[in-house]
Amino acid sequence: MSDNRSEQYAQTLSKLIQAKTVSCRNQTDLSIFYAFHQLLRETFPHLFAVCEFEDFSGGILLRWKGRDENKLPILLMNHHDVVEAAGPWKHPPFSGTIADGKVYGRGTLDTKGGLWAMLQAADELAADGFVPEQDVYFESARDEENDSVTADLISQELLRRGIRFSLVLDEGGMVLYEPFKGAKGTFAMIGVGEKSYIDMKFTARSTGGHASTPGKNTPLVRLGRFMAEVEDKNIFEARLSPPVAEMLRRVAPTMDGALSKVLARADRFSPVLERVMPKISAAAGAMLRTTLAFTMAQGSEGRNILPQEAYVIGNMRTSHHQGCEGSIAAVKKVAEKYDIEVEILEDGFNSPLSDFNSEAFRLVERAVCSAYPGVIPAPYIMTGATDSRFMSRVSDNCLRFLPFKVSDEQVESIHGLDENVDVASLAPAVDFYKFIIRGE
Repeated sequence: MSDNRSEQYAQTLSKLIQAKTVSCRNQTDLSIFYAFHQLLRETFPHLFAVCEFEDFSGGILLRWKGRDENKLPILLMNHHDVVEAAGPWKHPPFSGTIADGKVYGRGTLDTKGGLWAMLQAADELAADGFVPEQDVYFESARDEENDSVTADLISQELLRRGIRFSLVLDEGGMVLYEPFKGAKGTFAMIGVGEKSYIDMKFTARSTGGHASTPGKNTPLVRLGRFMAEVEDKNIFEARLSPPVAEMLRRVAPTMDGALSKVLARADRFSPVLERVMPKISAAAGAMLRTTLAFTMAQGSEGRNILPQEAYVIGNMRTSHHQGCEGSIAAVKKVAEKYDIEVEILEDGFNSPLSDFNSEAFRLVERAVCSAYPGVIPAPYIMTGATDSRFMSRVSDNCLRFLPFKVSDEQVESIHGLDENVDVASLAPAVDFYKFIIRGE
């Protein structure tokens, strides 16, 4: 990998970062996204010259026609919208500053960096006259950070056309050293599924009154007891799924002591691991069960007034084994004990787990090992949401992986301060996507 190649890549990515494509709910002015479309055309001219282009309300769908129309196509995804970037950044968040061996800016990891890498790989192949064996589609939404309307719309249109994909690859896990405590190795964490996202409102009511003469079980007290029970008791079912068991099996050789032997036989020791994993880390525990986090609250408007109505908002991420309906039923059962009403503000989208033994997963594994020799690929379940959940309508193999090698600090910078990607990771990321497109 030449320094010149890395420097050129950094400069190109920097230009994309400088486009302030911040999205928000119910956005009507889409001019920033259409300007970004033009920037992509200018940046990747060879790819756009060989692709069919479709606009979906600011979202992009490209089709690169392959040689064999009977072979199932593949779909590569990364969104081009980003979240706001407030706070004291080391470098301005939309400057695309290149410094200290990194490219800084909002979207470098989430996920203009991934969008750049997949389009750069395809553009270089197209410039060399390469034609893929099967059709290759590229999708990029403009509202993934909010309501994901465009990805939903695109997936429904693909379904209507009867198109199915052998592989869908979206953002997700990355290349990490010690993905959880004690795993002394570098792993490519490949998401084979993601938990569903549900927003819920929990409301407690009363007749109100003056704070000088409070009765028992006022709304805020009931809400407090309800939240404490949800947090303190395991109201959701824990289960060690096959992908998580396989992840632990692959991690086991890098662990020390008796735990290594237990993880190597994770399927046999599932009852033990279901108790131990939440103690390793919150992320490890979240792979086993539905989670419910309370994020917002409202009581009375006066300091000395008992509220007639108080509520809290909860964000729930549902496990695959309990699903949306089962998880909602479990929390409603607890809410009823405290006379609390439950309202679903945003429904979840149940998307299935993909098979880590599939040829699609093996292709991603081979691409990882080619781009990052010595790295161990491992399946896992994402606790966050991606646009690829909608593509389960058109593929049995929706995988989630972003081919950048990152530190813990860089992971924490996503949606935070000083988001950045290493310049040294840019060339391997392009090579990864080239491998996928060539289907090696």
